[in-house]
Amino acid sequence: MAVCVAVIAKENYPLYIRSVPTENELQFHYMLHTSLDVVDEKISAMGKALVDQRELYLGLLYPTEDYKVYGYVTNSKVKFVMVVDSSNTALRDNEIRSMFRKLHSSYTDVMCNPFYTPGDRIQSRSASQRRFSAKHPRRTPHLLPAVASIPRTVPKGPLLASS
Repeated sequence: MAVCVAVIAKENYPLYIRSVPTENELQFHYMLHTSLDVVDEKISAMGKALVDQRELYLGLLYPTEDYKVYGYVTNSKVKFVMVVDSSNTALRDNEIRSMFRKLHSSYTDVMCNPFYTPGDRIQSRSASQRRFSAKHPRRTPHLLPAVASIPRTVPKGPLLASS
């Protein structure tokens, strides 16, 4: 399976990065950033005439000794990069493509959320819930869904003071 998944904005800054073995997190960040050059090369190699008809799945970007890096780009130039363990030889190309389609669908759901501002980092509520419940196991677990549904945005205008 995937050991690292990233959603990269059109301007090449990360919107979401999640890696499973946290001890290799810096290595995965480096791999993600170096893969952006390969993504740009593959997109420019397709040519401007084929941009509307191109395949969104870019395939294997590059292999390393321990991992394989795959890429996918949306029509709005948002990039998805997935790092997969090389020892998993049973993982086929169509399974990787399917994972990217599911990730694209999830990203579309995030973009349709009225509380999400495009360009902001994507926060995982379920991961935050798990962290909170692990730290505070005895505190009102029935309130977690309500707390998790509160948007994490800060008002941009001046706050109204009550008189």
